[in-house]
Amino acid sequence: MPMTMTQKILAAHAGLDSVVSGQLIEAKLDIVLGNDITAPVAIKEFEKACFDNVFDRDRIAIVLDHFVPNKDIKAAEQSKICRNFANSHCISHFYDVGKMGIEHALLPEQGIVTAGDCIIGADSHTCTYGAVGAFSTGVGSTDMAAGMATGKAWFKVPSAIKVELTGKLKKNTGGKDVILTLIGKIGVDGALYKSLEFCGDGVASLSMDDRLCICNMAIEAGAKNGIFPVDDVTLAYLDNRAERSPVIYSADNDAEYEKTVRINLSEVVPTVSCPHLPENTRPAKELSHVKIDQVVIGSCTNGRMEDMTAAYNILKEKKIKDGVRCIIIPATMQIMRECVEKGYVTAFIDAGAVVSTPTCGPCLGGYMGILASGEKCIATTNRNFVGRMGHPSSEVYLASPQTAAASALTGYITEYTE
Repeated sequence: MPMTMTQKILAAHAGLDSVVSGQLIEAKLDIVLGNDITAPVAIKEFEKACFDNVFDRDRIAIVLDHFVPNKDIKAAEQSKICRNFANSHCISHFYDVGKMGIEHALLPEQGIVTAGDCIIGADSHTCTYGAVGAFSTGVGSTDMAAGMATGKAWFKVPSAIKVELTGKLKKNTGGKDVILTLIGKIGVDGALYKSLEFCGDGVASLSMDDRLCICNMAIEAGAKNGIFPVDDVTLAYLDNRAERSPVIYSADNDAEYEKTVRINLSEVVPTVSCPHLPENTRPAKELSHVKIDQVVIGSCTNGRMEDMTAAYNILKEKKIKDGVRCIIIPATMQIMRECVEKGYVTAFIDAGAVVSTPTCGPCLGGYMGILASGEKCIATTNRNFVGRMGHPSSEVYLASPQTAAASALTGYITEYTE
């Protein structure tokens, strides 16, 4: 029976020869993930169910990233629950202050996830890991608790949408522009509980950071997961990094897809998602009248090294516009160290930006950049719902690091063209 890439991974982890869309299965898990917001709820459910042990201490990852270093007493108490649980169960992949990072940047970087994996995470952007050829999806904290105890989860096998990529991106465009273009085409519910499967000759030209960004926002189209084929770019990234040998699955040529969406990468332009939905997209050049108060460059979507380099190349030896607050957040400690070693941090500070340790922080309206009433922010984050970054009357515009950095210099949404 012909299957998509996602269906093949799920079939293998369910111990079945084949699966079909809509089928309910129980699948073995390679990684179970939680953070400082979701893991405490899962831990309480784990203990409430009287589970004694985790299924595999090496297959659970707990990353303190949303409010770390802790912003208040509540955040400190949540982190304490995670620390105590990680210590008592000898969790191998526990990341706290000093070695933390934003979870969806950290796990690929550290090789905790690899091609062919089946992964659940108590965070909606767990779909990021499809970039390395894994099936990964977000779940609730109760499912995380069961996953930690049993190493298994129930899934309804998703149907799929084929996203065929052709051509190559033009200068000053990247993965963020691609995924915003796609969401603008199909809408925030255009892939509801479906697998977004990327393919086509355009895939080869996309870097791993581009792919991680694209899969990260699959959930913003309602998708169950996003996934890229495993190619030379993937294998080069996983080489000497992944903890386990990659397992490569490929979609059958006659696999069934609900529809095909085609995107010519050479036609993609710098794109901005306007308030208050990711699908509300427009070319950046059409928004030059929008005055901004804040810029955020970071998050699990665009806080990786290529993003930091893009911001550096635009901000170096320049000054951020008076009245604009620019916050730059490298996504992991390794990325932050590289920014220090390359002189990026000095350049950012000289330009008038503030540089934070890795945190989700302002993306979810947590801390490190909350918006007041009526303020506008252009951010490389992934959501721009009402009140997402602060006051309900504030506005968030989603964009690439290039567009965000260029906007910091002018004080208005600006397409970078140099």
